[in-house]
Amino acid sequence: MRKVHTFHIPVMGIGFTLDTPFRVSKYGIDSVVSLVDDILIEKIRKVYCQKFEIPYHEISEKIDDFRAKRITSYLNLMNEVTSRKFDEMKTAANEKRKEIIAYFNLLPDASAIKQEFVRLKDKHLNFNEMASWLKENLIPGKIDVNIMTKIDKDNYRNGEKLPPEYKDAHAALRGFAHSDLDSSLVFSAGMNPRLYSYLEKFPDFFPDKSGYIKKKVVLKVSDYRSALIQGKFLAKKGIWVSEFRIESGLNCGGHAFATDGFLMGPILEEFKTHRAELTETLNDMLFRALQAKGKTVPGTKLSFRLTAQGGVGTSEEHAFLLDHYQLDSVGWGSPFLLVPEAVSIEHSTMKQLLEAGEEDLYLSDISPLGVPFNSLRGNTKDVEKIALAKAGKPGSKCPKRYLVSNTEYSERAICTASRQFQRKKIKELEQSFLTPTELEVAKDKIIDKSCICVGLGTTALKVHKVDTTVEGDGISVCPGPNTAYFSKELSLRQMVDHIYGRANVLSDTERPHVFLKELKIYINYLKNKLEEGGEERKQEKYYLNFVRNLMNGIRYYENLFAGLSGKFGDVKGLILRELEVCKNTLDVLVEDLQGRFLVEV
Repeated sequence: MRKVHTFHIPVMGIGFTLDTPFRVSKYGIDSVVSLVDDILIEKIRKVYCQKFEIPYHEISEKIDDFRAKRITSYLNLMNEVTSRKFDEMKTAANEKRKEIIAYFNLLPDASAIKQEFVRLKDKHLNFNEMASWLKENLIPGKIDVNIMTKIDKDNYRNGEKLPPEYKDAHAALRGFAHSDLDSSLVFSAGMNPRLYSYLEKFPDFFPDKSGYIKKKVVLKVSDYRSALIQGKFLAKKGIWVSEFRIESGLNCGGHAFATDGFLMGPILEEFKTHRAELTETLNDMLFRALQAKGKTVPGTKLSFRLTAQGGVGTSEEHAFLLDHYQLDSVGWGSPFLLVPEAVSIEHSTMKQLLEAGEEDLYLSDISPLGVPFNSLRGNTKDVEKIALAKAGKPGSKCPKRYLVSNTEYSERAICTASRQFQRKKIKELEQSFLTPTELEVAKDKIIDKSCICVGLGTTALKVHKVDTTVEGDGISVCPGPNTAYFSKELSLRQMVDHIYGRANVLSDTERPHVFLKELKIYINYLKNKLEEGGEERKQEKYYLNFVRNLMNGIRYYENLFAGLSGKFGDVKGLILRELEVCKNTLDVLVEDLQGRFLVEV
């Protein structure tokens, strides 16, 4: 799994990174494509077939297994086009001189192949003389894919429920498995045992004698325990986890899966401490499972990559995470929303992001999945939603139905952002015995749900000037809190130079260290939970564990930063003072908890 960059671009929404590999793979940059929306995927496949003059044959909904086939066809198209363009760059070296120079300019300065390229370029008169070296050393970025395990609705044909393998996530997995790609499948949003078991149906997920795996599995996890449980589950089935991708629970974009107060620093420390032990444990289970199944057993033990993402914003933070926690890569997500060379983002949404401050980026309740969702205040999809509600037409027409989950009013699940659900729910509320104030609050909670499965994909249609009559013009956007500190449109070169410390593109806004930002978000999250109240006695254990984990996290950071030498020199004193402020804020919450539950924390 040789790589030339120390960062990757994670999946962002449904449409923002849908065609990112077309844009950045040629520079050796790995990126991740969402497989949620096969309708959108089919439309964008048509766009790129026309762009590259490749015959396009529509895969309609009348075709059996159309979802999987659409995904396979799009992934094969990306693989074909990016591979061909990359091979052309390597073989026609003189003609592609500018592209080759751009490739090496983006690499980190410490890169051995970059240094060798500079030496060879000075030695040879033309690039064709370097052709064999270029063929051997230029590596394209991987086209990885993402499946949200919880988006796995049942599907029907002629009113009959189809077998489980036709569920959304299962069909997406099959679409990737049947593709030509040699890359990774990133599972996010937690464990789905049935979906994980489905991996066994496809030989590309198993290792060969040398340990090579064509289709690799990456688990996005928020803590070590989750990685251990899921890694063991898969190893027992003969499936190796090639990468654990640790994402901040709250300091990230998109859906936010909060931990019980576990913070990024201590989590990374636990992975670092137990990495060898985890490798050994999973290898033992894997080898036994492969032998029992009569599968090929590798001749050597396998290893996994360890990566992290969520809120990283400076080259110093980037380098520190790589060095101190021995990571293989760091994900840079939300800042790339300001890089139109890399993602599909239309002008009006870009303008909103450029002007957004900390207060404009918030943890919302708009997701129909019932999971907190990082959003941008005033995004055009929400504006559209509010206008419809004021006109007496709350809810979405629900043209795609990817997030259906509610069965209160029908045997077949519907979406809580849909017009069908919201009308029935509001009518039910109006017939209850709520006071006028209580009724308005309850209605607002219902209407707050947004059709994000459409809104998060529309950006790609707008960028490529594809008709949006069905979807509408509203765009949802899911930036992490870190976006507030970037305030100008950037080229790919500027963004990568910032990551590697060759430039600084941050705004003048004071920006807390990535660990401090996450800590503050978690303290606010706990504070809001306490203010919400509810059945507190049932929540007692949760609250107490949460606050103890935060206290342990603060102690960890105090020791970490006090012991660092030569790192964060300009801001170390400020970090330690901010930790003290956080500790004092948490102490107030602890007193509240002790008073409520009459216990010592």
